[in-house]
Amino acid sequence: MMSVMRNRNPNTRAAAKEATHERIVSVAARAIRRSGYDGTGVADIMKEAGLTHGAFYAHFASREAMLAEAAGKACAESAATVADMISKVPPAMALESMLNAYLSKEHVQSVEMGCPLAALGSETSRQAPEVRRVATQHIKEMIDLIARQAPDWGQAGAHERALVTLSTMVGSLLLARAVDDPGLSDSLREAAQKHLASASR
Repeated sequence: MMSVMRNRNPNTRAAAKEATHERIVSVAARAIRRSGYDGTGVADIMKEAGLTHGAFYAHFASREAMLAEAAGKACAESAATVADMISKVPPAMALESMLNAYLSKEHVQSVEMGCPLAALGSETSRQAPEVRRVATQHIKEMIDLIARQAPDWGQAGAHERALVTLSTMVGSLLLARAVDDPGLSDSLREAAQKHLASASR
C-alpha cells in the first residue's frame, strides 16, 4: 500500500505542476496580446495566475522562454478558432467566412483573445529568436491554410494570393485597432474585407 502511495504522489505532483504551468502560459498568452511583449512582466503574470514571483523559475528558464510559450499558445488558439470556423461551412464559403470573422468589429475589440499577429506584429522583430520562430511558423501555417481554400491550391498563384490576403487581413486589423476614430476603423476593415472578397472570386 505504501509503495502505491509513493508512486502516486510524484504523478500527482507532476500533474499539478503541469496544470500550473498551463495556467501561467494561458495568462501570459492573453497578456502579451493585451499589453505587448514589452508590457508583459513576469511579476504581473505570476500575480494574475495566483502565484508568487519566486515560483516562476520552477516553470521557465527565462522570461524569453515564457514569452515563446505564450506566443505559441496564442497562435494555437487563433489557428484553432479559424479551423473550427472553416469546418462549419461549405468549402466554397470557407475563405469568405474567415474574412468576415477576422475583419469584424468584434475581432477589432477582442485584442486579448484575437489574432496574435495583429496584436504583436510590430514588436515581434525585436524579440528573442525563439519568439520570432513561433511567429514565423504561425505565419507559414496561416498562409497555407488560406491557400488551401483556393480552387487552384498547390499552384503558385494560390500561394501568392494567400500571402497578399494574410498581409492585408493583419495590416487592416492592426490599423483598425490603432486609430481613435471609430468611423475610420470601420472603413479600414470594411474596405479590406470587400477587396479581399472580390479578389477571391
